[in-house]
Amino acid sequence: MRARNLALTATAVAVAAAGVTLPLAGTAAAEGATVRKDDFNGDGHRDLVIGTPGANSVTVTYGSAAGVGERRSTTVTQDTAGVPGVTEKGDEFGESVTSGDVNNDGYADLVVGAPGEKTPGKSGGTVTIVWGGKDGFTKGGTALTAPAGSERRFGEAAVFVDFDGGDAANLAVISGNSWWYYPDSGLPQDGRAIGLETDFLPEGVRLDNMTAGHFTSRDGYTFVLTGERADGGAYTAYMKGGAGDLGYWSGVLAEGDDPSASRDPLAVGDVDGDGYDDLVTGNPRAAKGGAVSVRYGADTKFGAPVTYTQDSAGVPGSDEPGDAFGGSVAAGDVTGDGRADVAVGAPGETVGAPSVRGAGGVVVLRSGARGLGNGRAVHQDSPGVPGVGETGDAFGSSVRLKDVTKDGRADLAVGAGGEDIGSGSAARRDAGAVWVLRGSAGGVTASHAASFNGSDVGVRLPAGAGGVGRAFGETLR
Repeated sequence: MRARNLALTATAVAVAAAGVTLPLAGTAAAEGATVRKDDFNGDGHRDLVIGTPGANSVTVTYGSAAGVGERRSTTVTQDTAGVPGVTEKGDEFGESVTSGDVNNDGYADLVVGAPGEKTPGKSGGTVTIVWGGKDGFTKGGTALTAPAGSERRFGEAAVFVDFDGGDAANLAVISGNSWWYYPDSGLPQDGRAIGLETDFLPEGVRLDNMTAGHFTSRDGYTFVLTGERADGGAYTAYMKGGAGDLGYWSGVLAEGDDPSASRDPLAVGDVDGDGYDDLVTGNPRAAKGGAVSVRYGADTKFGAPVTYTQDSAGVPGSDEPGDAFGGSVAAGDVTGDGRADVAVGAPGETVGAPSVRGAGGVVVLRSGARGLGNGRAVHQDSPGVPGVGETGDAFGSSVRLKDVTKDGRADLAVGAGGEDIGSGSAARRDAGAVWVLRGSAGGVTASHAASFNGSDVGVRLPAGAGGVGRAFGETLR
């Protein structure tokens, strides 16, 4: 794969590498105002979070009317002043990221999972809360270790929502084999975590991801968990209810070879605009080249899955082995019509002319009265998109849809975990990079597209640590 350079901003590199935040224009949220759960500096714009578990780092690029980029960013590691822990090989700090105003100060806080962390005398994995603020992440943070000795890979995923009726959000965390929540917002401490009253998880399950949404009620939250059964089959389950019956109201949505089952990719959005959240799952092993499914939310229950492949009407491309369509998914209102559209990563896609295997692509499917369709394919050889599609780039290994410009339309962020950075003997193989494309009334547009990599923000992967699953942009939030 030919190495190439993305734009480098020396000032941003020096500042981020030193663990110092750039000057920001944010002001504290007014008392009583609603805090955006991903506005870390309080300027009213949503921010894009980029996790790089191979480098044990999380980068926040701050939203603005001009979008996001490397010039307005902060990179956080366990070596950042005030952040608990020490950066060590294999910690996987940044494997999962969520956010919310945990300490109720009017700024969103980072919640970072490091499932590979080893803490003496504790089971594996930690979750670190890094406090946001007007000047970025200068207030340090606090770390949570696994609540029980039986845990493995605590911090695989986390969500921060109010599901117990306490009028304050709660932190819920999964390990590889369990689910936990902290009953109070503020400063959760070890020992206060509560597990399932009814353990519905099958023996030997390995959990990989979790989300929560108003799927079966416009008020209460339902959790969805994904992973693998002991026999290697996919496992996608749900759980609803509150304190006192956690785990009792649960069930399997799909498992095994069901094309609508997911081992990892999950997204939440109101695709049909009816006020209920809808669940989007990806399964890159389904059909020949992968599939994506939508379960529409409704009162008390999920709807039946509607599954799409690249042979479905309105979906660009064709269903071919190795495409990994559904390897990543995201939901957000790209066009501003009040309904969530769906972005689907196909990191194994062959693109370009002549054809380039594994260059990867993303399909953005528009929501409509008859479901998803009117799709548009985007890749590095699309007009206006920075870069060149090369073998193994895996463009689309991660995707995220969120409105970082505050214009009412979600913008598309894309990770390419196989992207090479630099040239010649100095090239960083499979270091990864991120692209951000604007939303518009006509869909995703390459106008004002941005592209940057870890070197631009002070993230440097150790030798041999890159590639899909470990590279810059592996986690987009």
